[in-house]
Amino acid sequence: MLAQDKTIRGRVTEDAGNPVAGASVMIKGTTKGTTTGGNGEFSLAAAKGAVLVFSMIGYANAEITVGDDDNINVTLTLSSTEIGEVVVVGYGTQRKKDLTGAVASVNLEGLKGAPNTNIGQHLQGTVPGLNVGVATSAGGTPPISIRGRVTLNGNQSVLIILDGIQYTGSLSSINPDDIASIDVLKDASSTAVYGAQAANGVILITSRKGRLNQKPRIAFSTAYTTQTPTVGKLKPYERENYLEYLKEAFYDRAYLGPDFTQPNPDFNIEDVADNSIRDAQGHLLPHNYNWFKEGTNTGSILETNLSISGGGDHVSYLLSGGLVDQKGFIINDKFKRKSIRANIETRPLSWIKVGLLSSGSFVNQDGAEPSFGSIQRMTPLIVPYDSTGKLIPFPMNTLEPNPFSTYYVDDHDRNNYYFANIYTDIDFPFLSGLNYRMNFGNNYRTTEHFFSSIYDAGQTGRAYKEYQNYYDYTFDNILTYTKNFGQHDITATLLYGAIKRKYNRTFSEARGFPRLTLSYNNLSQGTFQFAQSDAWKESLAYQMARVNYKFKDRYLLTATIRRDGFSGFARNYKYGTFPVLALGWIISEENFMKNISAINSLKLRAGYGVNGNQTSRYTSIARVTTSAAYVYGDGAPTAFGQQVTSLGNDDLKWERTKGINVGVDFAVFNNRLGGSLDFYQNNTYDLLYSVAIPNVTGFGSITTNLGQIRNTGFEAALTYDVIKSRDFSWTASLNFSTNKNQIISLTGVDADGDGKEDDLINSGLFIGKSISSIYDYQLDGIYQLNDERIPGFPVGSLRIVDQNKDNDITQASDRIFLGRQEPKYRVSLFQTFGYKGFSLTVFLNSVQGGKDGFLGNNNPSFFREDNTIRVNNLQGIDFWSPSNPNGKYPRNISGSRAKIEPNMWQDRSFVRLQDISLSYDFATTLLKKTKVQSINLYVSGKNLYTWTNWEGWDPESLDADGNAVGLVIGGRPVLRGFTVGLNIVY
Repeated sequence: MLAQDKTIRGRVTEDAGNPVAGASVMIKGTTKGTTTGGNGEFSLAAAKGAVLVFSMIGYANAEITVGDDDNINVTLTLSSTEIGEVVVVGYGTQRKKDLTGAVASVNLEGLKGAPNTNIGQHLQGTVPGLNVGVATSAGGTPPISIRGRVTLNGNQSVLIILDGIQYTGSLSSINPDDIASIDVLKDASSTAVYGAQAANGVILITSRKGRLNQKPRIAFSTAYTTQTPTVGKLKPYERENYLEYLKEAFYDRAYLGPDFTQPNPDFNIEDVADNSIRDAQGHLLPHNYNWFKEGTNTGSILETNLSISGGGDHVSYLLSGGLVDQKGFIINDKFKRKSIRANIETRPLSWIKVGLLSSGSFVNQDGAEPSFGSIQRMTPLIVPYDSTGKLIPFPMNTLEPNPFSTYYVDDHDRNNYYFANIYTDIDFPFLSGLNYRMNFGNNYRTTEHFFSSIYDAGQTGRAYKEYQNYYDYTFDNILTYTKNFGQHDITATLLYGAIKRKYNRTFSEARGFPRLTLSYNNLSQGTFQFAQSDAWKESLAYQMARVNYKFKDRYLLTATIRRDGFSGFARNYKYGTFPVLALGWIISEENFMKNISAINSLKLRAGYGVNGNQTSRYTSIARVTTSAAYVYGDGAPTAFGQQVTSLGNDDLKWERTKGINVGVDFAVFNNRLGGSLDFYQNNTYDLLYSVAIPNVTGFGSITTNLGQIRNTGFEAALTYDVIKSRDFSWTASLNFSTNKNQIISLTGVDADGDGKEDDLINSGLFIGKSISSIYDYQLDGIYQLNDERIPGFPVGSLRIVDQNKDNDITQASDRIFLGRQEPKYRVSLFQTFGYKGFSLTVFLNSVQGGKDGFLGNNNPSFFREDNTIRVNNLQGIDFWSPSNPNGKYPRNISGSRAKIEPNMWQDRSFVRLQDISLSYDFATTLLKKTKVQSINLYVSGKNLYTWTNWEGWDPESLDADGNAVGLVIGGRPVLRGFTVGLNIVY
């Protein structure tokens, strides 16, 4: 420290008196400075007369001249609508004030206490228009979409950009603790820079970094979570209840006619029970085995993170590591992740930066679950093991295997993810404002799945080894020129880039083992041996030009054009061009607004542009497969041949989504209330769709372009500082979004000559309706014993409304539009309460269907046959019977199925108490002696309660085909979690 320097100490707070952590404190005109700790305190050597500049994103800068006082306390004031806030956009950053597109930032700080091992789980309800479902497996990635559906068969995945590079790994591989910010690009104006891959929206993830001239900052966090199902009643019957369920299945014998409500004294359950639950003498087996209990356990998550960051005059760094060990509700549903990150940047010269953003994630999901569906089907009167403790392969004496036969296996399941972006950033000294950035991004993934089971291949044993590897690189060259002259500000960006991807897979399998003592490590012991391999490559090339122009700090223009080429498209349409134009008007900067004190900021923006959607590889070309083709004589080996399996289409085009977005950003009442409103309409043309063609061609269909979809919606994001005082604060954030899609046209064919384009009824696609419209039978209760019935419908079956009154039910005449599967609107409310060192957050999330939306099929019907009297069922299903005439679900014991067994559509609307977290920051005075900047202790709960009329596993749960999961065997529960955690910053 120089003689004239002295140590300046102080604390940085915001208007309400709360500390501002991470604020920058710099000596003006130099590169020397520091940042505030978790309690807002700082220490810095500076000379008398030096000017200290205090800055923080979202706050107006403050400058203080060092005088005789060695202690300086500073209060930062929120800038008008956070005009200084910088958000990440495609290929750069922008001040929030200057945005012309629909860009939203996720509030990660408020959800830090939630037990989310997957970054996707952080996103539920946080941004209007960002639609995130639930995950029901350990480490699982929930379904994610932005602003609804804009395609039929095209790619529906949201584009993920990590640190400027397209991320093709699983979101489960990203450590949420490493994330600094998440920004969502929703409209054509903001997503156009990614062209052909951005039709479904873009999520930009930015990892944490160190800062220059920052002393080493060590952060440690740990948390433990316990998890149990949110729907505890969905369990199979235990012994007594199962026998009662079986009795009701035979109500025609267990009760006396004609009304079947009086018990039959001569009825014996053993007379109707399946052989699998009776002994040799015909008596019921004595067991009461709880298959469900043995196949499940209390879930848990143990998470630990450690990072160190900082920097000197020329180098900044962040090094981090994380461990996650999650055990799901179903035994062997395990997820373990080890993650490391190294983000390093060096400035060898004042005008050049060279950096590395890198991470490795090592995911272990060893072990296989028991079949959860089979666990729910097994009756409690049978057991999984014989008297010697050996697994019984088929305890029900049917082809249904023992559910634990998939559990007692040797399963090695590993995925390793590697990511690195090596970049160079040059501010050319000979031309002020000119910047060149080179990104060389790499994604590499390896998969090892080794498996052996003595119970496979008809109990003869099966084992295999599977290796997969995937690699892609992105090479971007970005030239940016920024110039301010007079009242004009211009930023021009040019991009030239390329992406190449490749994949390899090798699979070796053997069956029929005399013994499996070497598991999958000696496949040559198998009697039958097989090998497969697969590989592919694809590449993209693209160019982009963008101009951001601002006049008088109030009139904004963004113009973008991008050209994409993809190797997977047909020869005549390899390239597509995607333009966009957006305008903005900062009305609050106009002179006529200066005297309106209630309005702090007001901006109007509008944009129109075109995005594309890629086809999958090989869609546009004829494909060939190899199969057994001919046998030359008795005893001769099978000859294999090649067969063309699809038609090529040299004229297959890119899907194009043309979208308009009109939005308003505002802050009023001294910045206490702020937010944004957006209205949008997207029209998708040249839809990629597989169209049926005459079989005389030798093929059933061909992929082509057809039709148009319209997608419209409205979004609102509001934040209100309800109370803001020195000791107490209350902030509420409300997100609302509504979306509707509509099929405008399909094939353009009018085959029946009625003057209207034909619907694709067999595909469930109708002109003027939404993509997920429900065209089905209308129901009117259940047929009672004495009801007059339409022929073909027994007692206890569902009564279908005969729409044309012909006393018959047919598909052609009796189906109507019942509603749609998409929701009407989504709404969430996030509230934060602060009192001194305490902070309480409460997060409510809701999806509503309105009059006829967000419907899911929920039909747990019962038909008496060999299988249904042999297997178990879920408790609490309200089946009809003569003694329960108001039962909700059909029970048919007639011996003949109903002519039609229709779907039963239920409203899935819900309100969920999604997250609650209570934390405490220990007082600064207690930490001074320990040199610890902050200690935060918290407890939290997730998925605490759901208000819904939906009867099933969870209103948001979906199966592999995207259908709602109701009262069905095989569903998986959403888990309720309770967490205790600790954060320490040194």
